[in-house]
Amino acid sequence: MSPTVNDTTASVLFGTNDDNVRAIERAFDVRINMRNGEVQVAGEPEKVSVVERLIDHLQILEQRGISIRPSSIRTAIRVLSEDPEADVVAFLAGDALSPEVSRIVKPRTVMQRRYLEAIEKMDMTFSIGPAGTGKTFLAVAVAAAQLSEKKVRRIILCRPAVEAGEKLGFLPGDLAEKINPYLRPLYDSLYDILGFERVGKLIEKNVIEVAPLAFMRGRTLSDAFIILDEAQNTTTEQMKMFLTRMGFGSKVVVTGDITQIDLPDGRRSGLREAWATLEGVDGIEFIHFTPKDVVRHPLVGRIVHAYDLREARRNTPDNAG
Repeated sequence: MSPTVNDTTASVLFGTNDDNVRAIERAFDVRINMRNGEVQVAGEPEKVSVVERLIDHLQILEQRGISIRPSSIRTAIRVLSEDPEADVVAFLAGDALSPEVSRIVKPRTVMQRRYLEAIEKMDMTFSIGPAGTGKTFLAVAVAAAQLSEKKVRRIILCRPAVEAGEKLGFLPGDLAEKINPYLRPLYDSLYDILGFERVGKLIEKNVIEVAPLAFMRGRTLSDAFIILDEAQNTTTEQMKMFLTRMGFGSKVVVTGDITQIDLPDGRRSGLREAWATLEGVDGIEFIHFTPKDVVRHPLVGRIVHAYDLREARRNTPDNAG
């Protein structure tokens, strides 16, 4: 039976210049028309069923007072493309996530939702995958939410920089100025979520600390939300040092992309070692993102996929040696 929608849902469904409905048609290879409030979907029965469920869920969300934006439509398309049985209402409404996290950030893929749930539930979470999948941004969002809820007293973000000797020595300025460019992506995530002025005040009060990994040695970090970014560039010794900084009441998130390791030849990535050593340990969860989870410009996902294909061809027996 064709779904019947009210004027508000119809406006959301079609969007400006019919952009939303065209995106749905392209994604599921269907044709959508509306007459007298009745939406008619033509195409393969299985795909028609998915699109009709999507339309029904959009109307439920609208009735619940949840704002639907073009980005929400794209998220719904991505989620249903991965899992045709997915509950779009629960996904877009942020069910199963704390209200504070849902207020700050919305997952855009099934794996992003699993990642957010893992961070809230587990003491330590590793996220491994390509650029643009939201690994760092989502972790910072949960950290900000837990700080607001007073579940932690401070946020500590760190990442490995180049060796603190000769390479940094070629850069102008004091040590802080030399290291700052390597920490800039963490600052950018904080500014996007909390705003420039608030971040500045929290850093002044030492509620937020952004520092290179080397500065973590010898510390015990309690009641803190601790994020290690770009972890693929840690050595095994650095990773072990970082993970053992965790104190009572703390939560740790480690992010990295094992396809972009910048360590010198012969040095094994601490992230790879941690994955091989710690997967299956109680209290730790590993989340693995793929190119289909890239939520930046669509071209980023295609670039990542192209490089993955090239690497796969390079590693086939015919191309070996």
